[in-house]
Amino acid sequence: MVAVASLLLAGCGSKATETDSANAESCVDTSGETIKVGALNSLSGTMAISEVTVRNAIDLAVEQINASGGVMGKQIQLVGEDGASEPTVFAEKAEKLISSDCVAAVFGGWTSSSRKAMLPVFESANSLLYYPVQYEGLESSPNIFYTGATTNQQIVPALDYLKEKGVKSLYLVGSDYVFPQTANRIIKAYAEANGIEIKGEDYTPLGSTDFSTIVNKVRSADADAVFNTLNGDSNVAFFREYKNVGLTPQDMPVVSVSIAEEEVGGIGVQNITNQLTAWNYYQTIDTPVNNEFVEAYKAKFGADKPTSDPMEAAYVSVYLWKNTVEKAQSFDVKAIQDNADGVTFDAPEGLVTIDGENHHITKTARIGEIRPDGLIYTIWESPGPIEPDPFLKSYPWAAGLSG
Repeated sequence: MVAVASLLLAGCGSKATETDSANAESCVDTSGETIKVGALNSLSGTMAISEVTVRNAIDLAVEQINASGGVMGKQIQLVGEDGASEPTVFAEKAEKLISSDCVAAVFGGWTSSSRKAMLPVFESANSLLYYPVQYEGLESSPNIFYTGATTNQQIVPALDYLKEKGVKSLYLVGSDYVFPQTANRIIKAYAEANGIEIKGEDYTPLGSTDFSTIVNKVRSADADAVFNTLNGDSNVAFFREYKNVGLTPQDMPVVSVSIAEEEVGGIGVQNITNQLTAWNYYQTIDTPVNNEFVEAYKAKFGADKPTSDPMEAAYVSVYLWKNTVEKAQSFDVKAIQDNADGVTFDAPEGLVTIDGENHHITKTARIGEIRPDGLIYTIWESPGPIEPDPFLKSYPWAAGLSG
């Protein structure tokens, strides 16, 4: 049933469910000295390479907030669950966190498949999910706050950057699920409007490790660049094969939107040095706020543990929830929804602000280059935070994509 509901909800805001969900009974207990929240991340399976660090960031935010007095005087009690890299498990665990553990909000999810599986659960129960990962856009729900980038804050700036660098052709490689397929629809619409040729498009199941055929097709196509929407540990096999066949960042650069510092180590820095990424945050951002964040993270989890965009967005999401609760002076879902607009946080990535209408946040776009030390360094960034436009309403070439 969840899978059917999520398909019906794809690309829409599910406005028809708002009245029903608003009437859903909550079991959240606000009478004591603690308030429960949930963390739902893949600690096992193909996505664990990416999601363990997200859980760590949630832990860090909760620890810091509790140390500074909590939320409205209450200490946060974190209830953790493993989504096990399976959308159906995410839906089941979300239901448990809401109805059995009685959490006030849930922080987590990574793949769009996991988010879409959880979306009807949160809407029907009228609970809140804070989703921390960049995604394909074309969605808005009253019960989800999206603290990762939407398309106009990551993919579109990456395409603009490639166009400015003279790229005239692209090869698209992605995992076979919602995010890559929808992202590539958007990329193809952009390409058609901007005179960029798409020389090929290939998908492979999450967890795939055999890329010999795809990489040979990429090499034969001789595109100016590759746009990579692979997720999880498939990136390890892809980049190793990419290097094995002699493809280089100088000849055919790969722009990735789901590889952050944490994944670089798993892929092997020697296999991915000088390749490009598009994100909103890198560990190497040199500001006092970020330096303090990096120091705190490494002190808690180890000096060899890097920070990265999705985990920073997860960290930010806990603080945005706290700030919204305190503005609303309530843990009630409707009060949080009504007071979310304009809530800010001085984040490691820079100042972010919630858009109360679409529940996304402002974000600065950054193109990064992976260096031999395994870190990613900004080589281009937007002049300032970009307003979220999840349905790409401000782009004429995107007309019809959200239908």
